[in-house]
Amino acid sequence: MAYRYSSPSRERRGVARNPIAKLANDWFDRLVGAASDKTFSGQDEEYESGRTSRDFVWNTVGFTAWGMVFPILTIVVTQLVGAENAGVFSLAFVTANLLYLIGSYGMRTYQVSDVDEYHAFKDYLISRVVTCAVMMVAGFLYCAIKGYTGQVHTLFIGICAFKAVDAMGDVCEGRLQQMDKLYLGGISLTIRSAVAFFVFAIALLITGDMGIAAVAMAIASLVTLAVVTVPLALFETPKSTPMNMRSIGLLLRESMPVFVALFLYALIDNLPKFLMEGVLSYDNQLYFNALYFPAQTVLLVIGFVYKPLLVRIANLWSDVSKRKKFDLLIIGMMVIVVVVTIAGIALMAWIGIPIMSYLYGVDFEEFRQLSYIMLAAGGVTAGIDFLYQIITVLRRQHVVVGLYLITFVLSILILTLMINMVGLKGAVIGYLIVMSILFVLLVREYVTQRMKLSRIQRR
Repeated sequence: MAYRYSSPSRERRGVARNPIAKLANDWFDRLVGAASDKTFSGQDEEYESGRTSRDFVWNTVGFTAWGMVFPILTIVVTQLVGAENAGVFSLAFVTANLLYLIGSYGMRTYQVSDVDEYHAFKDYLISRVVTCAVMMVAGFLYCAIKGYTGQVHTLFIGICAFKAVDAMGDVCEGRLQQMDKLYLGGISLTIRSAVAFFVFAIALLITGDMGIAAVAMAIASLVTLAVVTVPLALFETPKSTPMNMRSIGLLLRESMPVFVALFLYALIDNLPKFLMEGVLSYDNQLYFNALYFPAQTVLLVIGFVYKPLLVRIANLWSDVSKRKKFDLLIIGMMVIVVVVTIAGIALMAWIGIPIMSYLYGVDFEEFRQLSYIMLAAGGVTAGIDFLYQIITVLRRQHVVVGLYLITFVLSILILTLMINMVGLKGAVIGYLIVMSILFVLLVREYVTQRMKLSRIQRR
């Protein structure tokens, strides 16, 4: 057992009587004790596993906090430095989110469904260091190609660094989920997201410079990763077996189809925003993203439902006798997607538009019909996201790359035409059309693969 640092003077002052302060003090003691004895991977676990209700609650809180950083900061930027700058900020965050796919490399679902631990945690960790390094290089190259300089360049790189830290945090939180301690991953994600938000907002308020605020956010996120996320993954899970270079190489190769598919999907999902740059003014980036955020709430809600169950879904599929229950789960999730989407449209029709107008200081009444179309697109994207996770559990993820390529080519043609013809309206309608095409192709592919596997099973 590692030596625990204690601070009697703090106890005497009553600081630790405050529950939050006591928790922070205990965590600090644990960190100092582990560092002093160099036993980060040998600490006794203090938090229990298998708490399904707690997993759901904290996973929901964590992903809500994570998902709301972008939209809430967009509102903050709009209020503090104006709609045009908010459009630049939105494009920078969208680009960083795309590059984040390089950093995360599509490993999360593969990692948490690796129930037999074919790959060691250290293999996942080192591979993530490699992919995050590639992500940052890609960020610098993108800025060089676009010719960004000054505050805009610093903004893009700062947000890219923040998302790289997020990708590193994701592999640690994936380890916690793999060991049935998802709620600890949710707590970690909540803390990191909250710290990032407040640091960016305060830095922007003080300096008025988005670049400085982005760099401050990245640094704060890195500190949180080092103090909270990484120690949790080391303290609260079994000690990893030694790193294996062959295993790392195999892991990168096995995850490549997932990465390519997710990256292509992200390109398709964000293509309207990239195609609008240079054709429409930057304030249209703000309008599109403001409409996009409520639609993404549908995706987040569906994620809250199924992501805590990924390990159990994988186990359900591995038991041949429970394949019918697996099929019913798919149908049930699609029904939930439809219900949540309709609820979102109803909410937007009731109070959504006035709230958006108040928050952004812009009259969104003229975009009311577009908001309904965007919410419908959000429901389609939620269905796409869930189907892809299921196909990954079936280990058939490589088959969808071709479907994404087909959709990507079609999306360039459809969106370019519609944006140039009718501007923002064309971007929103085109987005729904493109997502619907991809959804239909994925449903067809899933049914085809499922029927093939059923025939093999009957033999």
